[in-house]
Amino acid sequence: MLTKKSVVLAKIETTYNTDPTPVAATDALKVENLSHGPANQKMVEQANVKNTLGKEKSLFGATLWQVSFDVLVKGSGAAGTAPEYAPLLRACGFGETLVASTSATYAPVSTGFESVTIYVYEDGKLYKVTGCVGNVAFAGEAGGAGKLTFTMTGHKLSREDATLASPTLDTTEAPIIKSAGFTIDSYAAVISALNFDMGNQVITPPDINSPDGFGEIQITDRDINGTIDPEDQLIATKDFLADWEAGTEMALTTGVIGGAAGNQFQISMPAVSYRDASLGERDGLRTMELPFGAHEVSGDDGISLVFI
Repeated sequence: MLTKKSVVLAKIETTYNTDPTPVAATDALKVENLSHGPANQKMVEQANVKNTLGKEKSLFGATLWQVSFDVLVKGSGAAGTAPEYAPLLRACGFGETLVASTSATYAPVSTGFESVTIYVYEDGKLYKVTGCVGNVAFAGEAGGAGKLTFTMTGHKLSREDATLASPTLDTTEAPIIKSAGFTIDSYAAVISALNFDMGNQVITPPDINSPDGFGEIQITDRDINGTIDPEDQLIATKDFLADWEAGTEMALTTGVIGGAAGNQFQISMPAVSYRDASLGERDGLRTMELPFGAHEVSGDDGISLVFI
């Protein structure tokens, strides 16, 4: 079985942990670095007293299933239409707002969480995983494509031999991160990369009535955090250390990335503050290493990802 011969499908569930039957024609994803396997497994150790010292076998108790992969950040190719991986964003605690022919916006929610079913086809085998929710992180470097890393946890519905699906994949190509107009606190900082993590706390509560011993997988907390690495400046130009020491909250935006309508995106955070600061170096230039947290201004607005 060849690891490269794999296909991933994902579809939003109408009812939690109920398979909506994703299909290759409409629900296929382009993914990289695919991995999946048991998660939160429970094994029962038998510790019976007896007349010998040998250990008895462990008993299988329960397991969930975790699926992780990367996708390149891109639009759908049509403004106002959701990108192909939108179901995963929604299952990571984002709400979706579509404006016809204009934009698709993703921002955090604190109620009305959604879940997805994921099918993982391998070369001759199919894993069906339902009730998936998870976390997502972003990484983007100058001159490269933005990348979202999804880590999804769900209930293993079935594992079966199956013919490899023939997917219909979106042909839109990811825009390159350049000419972006990045600013923080309205200052055009020179950074090589932006990274952030939604910091979702995903819980897997037990449930003796469930077939796998686990109840509804849920997001119960969120801590949006990230890092930037700006070139250092004279104090009179930009005093990064003063912003850290003062706990200054600042707006951060990537500006619009991409040049084609329907395949542009912008990341905005209205109130970031530095959580630490240290000196760095890049190609002989002094830099600052600045971990940050992204905070709310008026509720569930700590970050927005907009496709236009």
